[in-house]
Amino acid sequence: MRVSSPRPGPTAAQRWADALSEWAIPEAILAQAEEPPWVLPPALFAADEREIAARAETAATRVARLALGEGGSILDVGCGGGRASLPLQQFARSVTGVDESQEMLANFQAAWGRTPVPHREVLGQWPGQAEELPPSDVVLCHHVVYNVAQIGPFLAALTEHARRLVVVTLPDRHPTSPFNFLWEHFWGLTRPQGPRAELFLEVVGELGIRPQLESELRPHHRGEEVSRPAYLAFARRRLCLPQSREAEVDLALGDSWPLEVPLLHTVSWPGRA
Repeated sequence: MRVSSPRPGPTAAQRWADALSEWAIPEAILAQAEEPPWVLPPALFAADEREIAARAETAATRVARLALGEGGSILDVGCGGGRASLPLQQFARSVTGVDESQEMLANFQAAWGRTPVPHREVLGQWPGQAEELPPSDVVLCHHVVYNVAQIGPFLAALTEHARRLVVVTLPDRHPTSPFNFLWEHFWGLTRPQGPRAELFLEVVGELGIRPQLESELRPHHRGEEVSRPAYLAFARRRLCLPQSREAEVDLALGDSWPLEVPLLHTVSWPGRA
């Protein structure tokens, strides 16, 4: 009798994609949404120089600063308003921001325009825009990877564009998982828990990379970076609720805002450019 070899299980990258697919909003709920739920308001991600100056140095800033040394070029992938790269302005000889939102790029341009550092803005998704960009000394990618299903090619392109170091920051679990109790409250919907950072590290390992890991708790800045009304509108849209129910969201949130995963991980590895 012929004995067949056991089939290999799914790769970490496939498990990552499968876990992210579970976050899809059911069509019955999505059809009731007055506004798209996944759009991120640019104002919530604008870089405020005063807030950045007052913030203690993070693990991500420290490892990027050490890699930049006396100065170097920065590529900020999924740059938003520039919160990842702007704290490094003293060590940046140039900076390029890539984002799929024109509004986010406008905030990035405005923030870096107040510095003497040459900057460039590129509209589009990564790695689709990778071919038109030259390598940079340090590549940053903060709070982006949970939006990326095809994570292998995404990370490979980051690595191929870094001369010195890739620096990725991600929360310990999916960034919208703190909203799970609200989905249960308003829709009776149980949301997933994964993927988590430990699976991300498996994905990185599959690429033949041995990364460095630093973990830290993020400081809680209630009301300092975003107003209560702006956050309520954001939360309501995310929950696919109409504006008429914003007061209910306010009551359900109580003092538990903004809803964030407190544990952050900074994952870094050498580039291959």
